[in-house]
Amino acid sequence: MKRRNSIKIGIMGLLLSLYSCGAYNFSGADIGTATTFQVNFFQNYADQTPGSTIVPGLDRDFTLALQDLINNLTSLSLTGNNGDLVYEGEIVEYKVIPMTATADQRTAQNRLTMSVNVRFFNTTKEDADFERRFSFFYDFDAAASLTSIQAAAHEEIFERLTQDIFNASLGNW
Repeated sequence: MKRRNSIKIGIMGLLLSLYSCGAYNFSGADIGTATTFQVNFFQNYADQTPGSTIVPGLDRDFTLALQDLINNLTSLSLTGNNGDLVYEGEIVEYKVIPMTATADQRTAQNRLTMSVNVRFFNTTKEDADFERRFSFFYDFDAAASLTSIQAAAHEEIFERLTQDIFNASLGNW
């Protein structure tokens, strides 16, 4: 009988300690009391930056990548309006520049750079709001065309940009 009571007390203590610690997640996200998030469409204004170009569908693909990351790393529900957490912004740079040259002054490697301006609003914790620019790049052989490396480049750039945005807005490190 004493052993059975000890087990019950142990289980109750464990449950109480887990409950008092709050929900744990592996991403380290600090969602506070928020239950929903919204990611407004990231317009592509890259052509307003000298040397940048517009890539059709880039805005849609980036918006979806950010939605997917937040959806996969948190228990928040995606909503179209009135989200507790709101992400909005625009793509402000998308350009290729030469990075290294050969001995005969030819480009050996190019760098594709993408930058986004992000505004984050947390309606449950206003001191967490920010506006910030995020940027990342993908280096590739100058002999390769942009269209031939674009899928791999976008995957790597989106992964880094969305992770940086997530860490800035919800990272609890």
